[in-house]
This record gives sequence, C-alpha cells and structure tokens, in this order.
Amino acid sequence: MLKPHLNAPQRPLYGILLILVSCMLFSSQDGISKYLTLFYSPILVVWMRFFIQISLTAAVFGPRMGVAIFHTKQLKLQLARGACMLAASVSFVIGLLYVPIGEATAVVFLSPMLLTWFAGKVLKEKITLGQWAAVGSGLVGVLVIVRPGSALFTPAILLPLTGAFSMAIYQLLTRRLLVTDHIVSTNFITGLFCTAIMSMLVWYFWQTPTLFDFMLMLVGGAIATIGHLLLTYSYRHGSVVMLAPFSYAQIVFASLVSFLFFGHIPDDLTMVGMLIIILSGAGLVWWQRR
Repeated sequence: MLKPHLNAPQRPLYGILLILVSCMLFSSQDGISKYLTLFYSPILVVWMRFFIQISLTAAVFGPRMGVAIFHTKQLKLQLARGACMLAASVSFVIGLLYVPIGEATAVVFLSPMLLTWFAGKVLKEKITLGQWAAVGSGLVGVLVIVRPGSALFTPAILLPLTGAFSMAIYQLLTRRLLVTDHIVSTNFITGLFCTAIMSMLVWYFWQTPTLFDFMLMLVGGAIATIGHLLLTYSYRHGSVVMLAPFSYAQIVFASLVSFLFFGHIPDDLTMVGMLIIILSGAGLVWWQRR
C-alpha cells in the first residue's frame, strides 16, 4: 500500500472542506452534550457517545473489514491518541456545565497554535511566515472572545484549556498514524479505548435515559463518528500547519448553536473576535495561492 508522505499534501482545498464540515458536526454534537449535561452526569454523556461511536463503526465497517478493523502498526501511538481524545472529551463536556459553548470552544481552539508549534518541531513541517501570521491572528481572535481578566477566567476555564492541549497532541498523533494505519481502524481503536476506560466509571454515575434523550445520544454519537472520520481523512489532503487555522470555524458554528438552542447571544467584542478568526482563514487561503 502506498503511504502518503508527511510533507506532500494532496488536494488541499478538499482537506479544507472536510475540516469545515467536521467543525459543523462537532458543534452540533457539543450542543447535544450541553443539553444532556443539564439532566445527566457528564461521565454518562461521554461514555454513551463513545459506546455509540464504536457500535456504529463496527456495524458499518466490521462486515467488510473483519478483524482488520483492529489492525495497527503503532499500538502505543493509538493508545496515546485515545488517551488524548478521552481527556479532551471529558474536560470539555464537564466544562460545558460552567462555560457557554462558544466561549468554551474558543478556549479549546488555542490548540491550533499549539499544533503549529508541534508540527514544526515534531513533524518537521515547514512553517511559513504567512501561516504563522494566519494562526497568530486567529489566536488574537480567540483572546478577544475570551477576554483575559473577564468573568471567564475562573478555575472552570482550566477544563477547556486542558482540552486545548489534549486536542493539539491528538491531531499531531492522527497525522503520524495515517502514515501506516487505516482511517477506520484509527478511529475505531480510539473509540474502543475511550469506551473501555469510561465503562469502568460510568456505573457510579448511571441514570437510565428517557427514550427522547437516548435518541439524542444516538444522534450525537453518530454525528461524532462522522465528524472524526472527516477530520482524520482531511489530513490525507493537507498538512497539519495548513489545515489548522480552518478549524477555527468551529468557534463560529459553536456560537451559532449556543444562540439558536440556548439563547446565548454573543456580545460585540465576541463578534469582533469571530471576524478576526474568519479573516485569518481568508488570509491563509490568499497566502497559499500566492
């Protein structure tokens, strides 16, 4: 099987499209999680998400792939990826109890800045001045939304911040694993790891969901599954450094979900921050086409 080279992106615009769609799906899933945590423990909500994720993946791809769905040439990296996904998911969902979706997402999206640094140091990808400028301006937009010194800077903000560090490493490991492992196997193993760990905890927080809430959990799990497959596949078509700034679009989607379903209206400064983020993505596209 031909292995894609780490520094040879293919169809970058296709990778950008996949990133944007995955961002929309993740924001929708976060909205469902936010709603569910009003009635159920975050531990149960996260466990159900991963349980549904691996069940759907096994049902769809298991008959065709068979035992190959468990195949990996980098087991340690797969387990590390699973640990990062679990840390990001648990910290973010618990954080939604205290921080609005848009603001929590903004904090998590410090991760592309961290990812850019990791990509240069670990993956040895070339980081151009234009890419640094785009990611840096996106970071400025995040800071405008979060506003250091505001009411958001409480101990609770450490939860989405933990998610930011975890997601940066998670995406870095994803890029590494796609050199040798199948996209479906990579996501299945991650989901299986997270489900196994959460299964040891969920019984202490168990509440039987209503039929409506169970259907929401099912939809949320399906959305998460599709989102992670698209996110993972996007890195076959562009470098980490190039795609990272476009993931900022999730802040816009998250704020929209927060407004439509929870009545949280972004203030003027938040809108300014969103505009800065959008312009940073547009600037990156311009730089790539020079």
